[in-house]
Amino acid sequence: MNTLIPEAWPKPLLGAVRVSNRYLLNPFMLRLAGRKHWYASAVHHTGRRSGKQYATPVVADRTDGGFVVPLPYGTRVDWLRNVLAAGHATISSQGESYDVAQPEVVDQAVALPMLPADHRRTFARLGIEHFLRVKDQPTN
Repeated sequence: MNTLIPEAWPKPLLGAVRVSNRYLLNPFMLRLAGRKHWYASAVHHTGRRSGKQYATPVVADRTDGGFVVPLPYGTRVDWLRNVLAAGHATISSQGESYDVAQPEVVDQAVALPMLPADHRRTFARLGIEHFLRVKDQPTN
């Protein structure tokens, strides 16, 4: 297993990084996430138990008819579980908001061909194994 991927880190270190990201880095990133000319997007989702609205900064690549989001922390992160439970979310990216649905976790073989070459290389080198794929929600 690749030691660059957070899932491979010792649990105490991974826990410290997650707490640091949640309380220090994420609030800062959310100020910029989703804005035009900024690399990070924001996933807006509803808590599966609380019903509370949340926003989480992510890297989201626009694909034909949706987005692909790498999951460096694995598939058990709260924001992902919320999106999967609800079946929909909103992604703010490059100054636009997109309602998305049909969330599914896919592996590298499915996700990487949809991504730009530089992102394919980076995510493969980092050993990111899972990705969230969502599709644009049709407008009525």
